[in-house]
Amino acid sequence: MSIFSDPRLFAAILAARSARFASRALGTGGGSTVPGVVARRVDPKVLTKLSRRLPLGSAAVTGTNGKTTTTRMVSKILETAGIRAVNNSTGANLVTGVTAALVSDAGLSGRPLSKIGLFEVDEASVPRVAAEAELGLLAVLNLFRDQLDRYGELAYTGKVIASAFGELPPGGAVVLNADDPLVASLGRSARRPIYYGVDEPSLDTGRLQHVADSKDCPVCGTALLYETVYMGHVGVYDCRRCDFSRPEPAYRASRVRLRGAEGAEFVLSTPKGGTAIRIGLPGLYNVYNALAAAAVAAESGVRLAEISQGLKAFGGAFGRVERVQAGDREAFLLLIKNPVGFNEILRTFVTGAEAKNVLIAINDNDADGRDVSWLWDVDFEMLADARAEGATEGPNPFTVSGIRAEDMAVRLKYAELPVGPVIPDRGEAIKAALEATPPGETLYVLPTYTAMLEIRKTLSELGYTHPFWED
Repeated sequence: MSIFSDPRLFAAILAARSARFASRALGTGGGSTVPGVVARRVDPKVLTKLSRRLPLGSAAVTGTNGKTTTTRMVSKILETAGIRAVNNSTGANLVTGVTAALVSDAGLSGRPLSKIGLFEVDEASVPRVAAEAELGLLAVLNLFRDQLDRYGELAYTGKVIASAFGELPPGGAVVLNADDPLVASLGRSARRPIYYGVDEPSLDTGRLQHVADSKDCPVCGTALLYETVYMGHVGVYDCRRCDFSRPEPAYRASRVRLRGAEGAEFVLSTPKGGTAIRIGLPGLYNVYNALAAAAVAAESGVRLAEISQGLKAFGGAFGRVERVQAGDREAFLLLIKNPVGFNEILRTFVTGAEAKNVLIAINDNDADGRDVSWLWDVDFEMLADARAEGATEGPNPFTVSGIRAEDMAVRLKYAELPVGPVIPDRGEAIKAALEATPPGETLYVLPTYTAMLEIRKTLSELGYTHPFWED
């Protein structure tokens, strides 16, 4: 194919490459978004043109929690299967980030190096990406209260995502979390819905938390009856008034065993058989991520043995669940962004004896969400209860940081938890917290998104890790 067969596309790719080089050379970023902005200005149809040239088409992953981790899990599975995928692995999940990923994968002629496109997509951007990228698969992980100042109510977010279903080709499929009532209800408007879910009664928390977002039937509004509650509003449910109930999962995780920081194990059941799965990431939320990744990979034609092998080899996504060796100490980064995710991290680590040294960093930049009132919905009281019951001595006094460090400190004090240094500057905070961590121990770092990027940049400057775009 001649590089001049589509002069506008050629110009867009050339301009995008120059923009990426300039962004990295000037230290303004990893070049994960700006090239997409530039390319789209030169050729507004660049995303459609490039995505159509991928031999195996494209798939996308969206939802409140777990997009980056799940997308990277699928990527690792595809790599294990010998299938090269182009993806926006840095988390630039707007249409410009997706465009930038495809541009970086293409030669000057517009011919892609990869066989399949695999994209993490922001919930609000799903309709636009679906319209331009011709997605063959769209996975919806969950819908939790998150950045209400940006997204609005959950029902509206669900409608925005469902509006993209008509853009999928006739054979396209929508992979949905059966255990999230709002997500599962989206299948009623999909031509080909495929569900996944967990079947492990031993993990029942016994009650809906007050932060549960979708307690009512999304069809008739009646309060749902829960047989099992796994986290937030996710579980096994049924409506007593209409015909809505948890759909039967085609992909199922059973015999789930959570091994703390070591990861988890479960048995994966699929339409083509079952296999044992072991992942190195902690928490039930990562079991859900792995299950979604397995469903997307299987629907893309990957065999069960390769799915199992790929998930076992996956080491985590930068900053989401990432271990960084910092001299004779370790920093364990666990991204937080909303009450449900924060609660699961607290339940998995901090209520036990594992997390003695903890740094919490709260920013309220646009990418984090301006409204931090959600901190009052996080169940910090579970930590105080565990300490009072003698189940654990609890962590040392928390180090708090970020633009809203004082808000975080007040929230901890109201939960009657010990507050240590309050250091708003994220770089200084990670240095101080590491210094206060005894040699041989782990510092658990719980940051919001932009705080995570700042902390990780400091760790990179100290020589403990590499810039995120080099992953």
